[in-house]
Amino acid sequence: MPYACHSSNTRGRFYIDENLVLGRSEYQRDRDRIIHSEAFRRLKDKTQVFVYHSGDHFRTRLTHTIEVSQIARSIAKSLKINEDLTETLALAHDLGHPPLGHKGEEVLKNLMKNYNGFDHNQQSLRIVTFLEKKYPNFDGLNLTFETLEGLIKHNGPYLDHQYIPCELQKILKKFSLELKKYPSLEAQVANISDDIAYLTHDFDDGLREKLFTINDLQCVELVNLIILDIKKMYTNIEDDILVHQLIRRLVSYFINDIISNSSQIITQNNFRTVEDIRNHNDNVIKLSQKARSNMEEIRSFLFKNMYHNKIILDKLSKYSVMIEKLFYLFQENISFLPYQWRNFKGHSLYTSTAAKQARVITDYIAGMSDNFLRKQYIKFFKEEI
Repeated sequence: MPYACHSSNTRGRFYIDENLVLGRSEYQRDRDRIIHSEAFRRLKDKTQVFVYHSGDHFRTRLTHTIEVSQIARSIAKSLKINEDLTETLALAHDLGHPPLGHKGEEVLKNLMKNYNGFDHNQQSLRIVTFLEKKYPNFDGLNLTFETLEGLIKHNGPYLDHQYIPCELQKILKKFSLELKKYPSLEAQVANISDDIAYLTHDFDDGLREKLFTINDLQCVELVNLIILDIKKMYTNIEDDILVHQLIRRLVSYFINDIISNSSQIITQNNFRTVEDIRNHNDNVIKLSQKARSNMEEIRSFLFKNMYHNKIILDKLSKYSVMIEKLFYLFQENISFLPYQWRNFKGHSLYTSTAAKQARVITDYIAGMSDNFLRKQYIKFFKEEI
């Protein structure tokens, strides 16, 4: 479709790069670079909701990312927009998450309050533009304009113009990102796929942890209708199979609604180019009013019964002390950091400002998996938490 992003029309990369080979597109190259990055591999041991040793079947940040990618590709294919770019953005959207999920982010944000804070979306950008070290001619992964734009604006226009992080300032010197405008359809699809993924698969994890029961779920209108329909079709169905069927139907419901509603918006507005999408005064990819109401009811249930569950929060708070104590330890004695974090391209961290030291310490801790965080804590403090 003409309003899709086309690899042949990319605005390019920040640095001159090698020529494409094997018939690959620019966005396929971006996707592959993300998959082969160290930050992507570390997602396998990072908390989604439940901490590292809760069990083998709970979602991790990596399995969540893969589910987002699958949903995003399904939507992109039906809307006839660029599947490779959509998948790339879905795979990259959580690269900047620290260990211990949103609690870990909250702790780092507080520790960095005097040094421009911490935000996992900005950290994702920092990873792909600076922290990954794989190429002789540049830092980062040297991704295309469209991928960088999607990472920066996948939640919508970038509205925080009072603080523009240095990584973004650097990109703006080469590319006009038009921060007040909306992102591509591909970025919008990746963003809404994230919501669909966690608001459906978290039912499975919450039931597994016994935070609520199937009967409790039936207070949610859409969930109740689906469960009743499944039980009508399959009498005496086992609970674990029922839950799986519930989740796949919920995912299908939201995917189909997005495709139907977004197609209608595209047709009504007669979009002809990617610029038409960027200049539109609202998201194009969105749920119908009824489906949005259903999603908000699910979100409210999960926040009440899972994300704000005292058992979960207490456990995460207990483990997040490791982040805080390691941060202060490294701040007091930079020599405890690995050599490559203390020295970069001839610059010593010992002579850097307090702000620079704090940012490097945060980069190091934010990149840790839950397991590595625990190992480092035991190494330095000789105790288990």
